[in-house]
Amino acid sequence: MGILVIERERIKVLRERVNVEKFKKIIIVYNSKAGCHQFFGDMQQRIGEVTASLRCILGVRIVKEVSLTTFEQIQVVGRQICEEKVDWVVVAGGDGTLRALVETFVENNYWPYVSVFPAGTVNLVAKELLQNADPQRWLRRTLKGIITPIWLGKANDRIFLTVAGIGVDSLVVHGVTEKEKKYLSKFAYVRQGSELVRKELLMRNWQYKFQVMIDNDGKWRDASSVIVAKSRYYAGRFSLVNGGSLSAPTLHVCMFTGSKRADFLRYAALLATDLLSLDKTVEIIPAKSVKIRSNVDNFVAELDGDSLVSSPLDINLLERPLNFIS
Repeated sequence: MGILVIERERIKVLRERVNVEKFKKIIIVYNSKAGCHQFFGDMQQRIGEVTASLRCILGVRIVKEVSLTTFEQIQVVGRQICEEKVDWVVVAGGDGTLRALVETFVENNYWPYVSVFPAGTVNLVAKELLQNADPQRWLRRTLKGIITPIWLGKANDRIFLTVAGIGVDSLVVHGVTEKEKKYLSKFAYVRQGSELVRKELLMRNWQYKFQVMIDNDGKWRDASSVIVAKSRYYAGRFSLVNGGSLSAPTLHVCMFTGSKRADFLRYAALLATDLLSLDKTVEIIPAKSVKIRSNVDNFVAELDGDSLVSSPLDINLLERPLNFIS
């Protein structure tokens, strides 16, 4: 049986249903600056089709659409959603837009139903939830009201859904500008990764070091780079760990111990072939909480593809999941 079939059967067991026709307030939050718009010129038309269909089925007065262009607007709209007690929030954007909105919900202790229409540079949440960018296929699936509980991670004071990383991947993320994300999409990360190898590993070994404590066990483990995974997917289609799932209350701590250029090139090759777990210099441990410190003060860390926090890191899971309709 294929992996996709197994995943579908597992999700089918986990999910309950909600009748979306009973919702009184629905909002579609559309990030018009998201990365997919540069490659799919009809993305605005797709979002319009979703909005029109939901209004036809559920009511014009019930379904509202809001278009965003800045991060500040995401925060404002997030607070309005909480104040107005919106029942269902459909996020038409990428993981960054979704993360920012969800963070606002958590800050205001408001837990609406959420769905995601993949329209961003990176769409790992949509990918794991089997969400399609075709409006009619998305509608047929989502209107069934199938619920998937998504467990949220927290790094210091910031929320994440898919991954927290510090080391190579966080420096790559930090080096990609908003303009590059907009026009180059995922290629921006490939370009920045090549530049990082040239700058940091061409003439010397990796100079940054990290120590990791898992579940407050009192043991500090050495690493050259650390990725804390929540999702099944990482950096697009790659599978970083076996058993990673948004719907499981587990963090998977991946500690890379190699510090030479050959080590990092090997890690990249193994990641591309989903064989990273075979490398003996990579230790992967499931956890509920993680502490990470660095030999460099305030080393930048990334959450869901954005550089938002810095070392030292205190990472854990929230006590309750957020229900997604997918």
